[in-house]
Amino acid sequence: MDRYVTRVRTDKSGLWSRGGPRLSQLDIELTERCNNNCLHCYINRPAGDEKTRRREMSAARVGEILREAASLGCLGVRFTGGEPLLRDDFEEIYLYARKLGMKVVILTNATLIRSRIADLLARIPPLAPLEITLYGMTRKSYEAVTRTRNSFGKAMAGVNRLLERDVPFVVKGAFLPANAHEIRAFDAWAETIPWMDKPPSFSVFHVLHARRERSKNRVIRSVRPGPVTGVKVLTRDPGAYLKDLRIFLKAFAGKRDARLFTCGAGMHSCSVDAYGRLQPCLLVRHPETVYDLERGSLKDALGNFFPAIRKREAENRSYLERCARCPLRGFCEQCPGNSWMEDSTLDGPVEYFCEVAHVQAKALGLLKGEERAWEIADWGKRLAGFSEDDARKRLEDSEWMNAPSLDEAQKHKGGPDGSQGRSGQDL
Repeated sequence: MDRYVTRVRTDKSGLWSRGGPRLSQLDIELTERCNNNCLHCYINRPAGDEKTRRREMSAARVGEILREAASLGCLGVRFTGGEPLLRDDFEEIYLYARKLGMKVVILTNATLIRSRIADLLARIPPLAPLEITLYGMTRKSYEAVTRTRNSFGKAMAGVNRLLERDVPFVVKGAFLPANAHEIRAFDAWAETIPWMDKPPSFSVFHVLHARRERSKNRVIRSVRPGPVTGVKVLTRDPGAYLKDLRIFLKAFAGKRDARLFTCGAGMHSCSVDAYGRLQPCLLVRHPETVYDLERGSLKDALGNFFPAIRKREAENRSYLERCARCPLRGFCEQCPGNSWMEDSTLDGPVEYFCEVAHVQAKALGLLKGEERAWEIADWGKRLAGFSEDDARKRLEDSEWMNAPSLDEAQKHKGGPDGSQGRSGQDL
C-alpha cells in the first residue's frame, strides 16, 4: 500500500487552507448498466447495452476528474452504478484513485467480486468498507427481486471471497414483498459480519425512475411498502433508530425554510454521472441543476454554479404552504432530488414521503390523530418535551413491532441458503 499513498495529517496538509472552493467527497457513477434487473431499481440499463457503454466516460477522463477533485482537497470517492464492477477498466480506475491517496467506497451487488478483484482489494485496501446490497436470504427471494438467474449464488460467492481475505465490507438490504418475511434473519446474519457495528440499513421507500423512459415506475410503485409498514422496518431497532434520529432532529426539526436545498448537496460534495455530467447529488438531474464538465470544471461548479442553485427558493404554492412551513424535516425525505424523481419538478411535494414523515411523528408521540405538521403552532414546546426514553417505550410496546411481516421471518441455520462462513462461522 505504501507504494500508492503518503500519509499526511489533514490538518497539516494545507489542502483546505487555500482560497476557493473545497471538495471533501465525490460520487462517480461509473455506469448505468447492471448485470441484475431488480424490480425496484431506478437506474439500471442492461449489462450488454453497447450503445450505453460507448457513451460512458473513459478511464482517462475519470482520472482527469479525480485529479481535479484531489487538487480541491477531496479525500474520498464513491464508485457506484449500475454495477461499477461491470467496467472492464475498473481496476485501472480504482488504482488511480488509490494512487491519489483517496479513500474509495465501492457500492456493489458483489456478484462480480471474483478472485482477481478480491485479491486486488486485499493487496491494496480501499481504506473504507465496501457497501454490498443483498436482496434476499434464499435463492428464491433474492432472484425474485433481481430477476436474474444464478445471481444469488454469485453474490454469496463474492461475499465469501471478501471474508476469506479479510476485506472489510458492510451489507445493506432492500425491503420488498419477496423478502419482507426475512428481515429478522437478515439482521441476525449481518451481526456475524465482523465490520457491521449496527443493524443493516434498508432501502425501503423506493424512488422512481426519472432518467429516460418512466415505464418502470408502475412496477416500482407496486413494490413500495405502505408508510406504516415502512416505518415498522425503520424502527425495528428502536435504539439505533433513535440514535440516528437525534442527529436529524438537532439539525433540521422545527426549522421552517422556503429554500429548495437545505442539505449539503453541492457544497463540499457532488456527483458525476457515467457520461461526465455533474450534479449536486446523485438524484438531482433536473436540467437546470446539471453542469457539463466537458465545458467547465469542478472548481467552477463548486464556486459558482452550485452556490447559485442553492439560493433558489420554492415557487410551488403547495410547497410553500406545506413543506416550507413543516417542522418534520428530520423525518421527511422531501428534497429536490425526490421531487424530480416523482414529478419532474424541483419543488413538488411528494405525498408518499409526506405520509411517511407523519407516521414516524405519530409513532413517537409528536403528532396526534389527524394532525398535519405544518398546522402545529406549538411545535417548539412539543419538541422540547420530547423524551427518547418515552419514545423507545412507545416503539417497543406498541403495535409497531408486532407486524407479521417482521415476526414471521424464516428460521435459518447457518447463513443464506444454509451456507457457512469462514471458520464455521454462520454467513
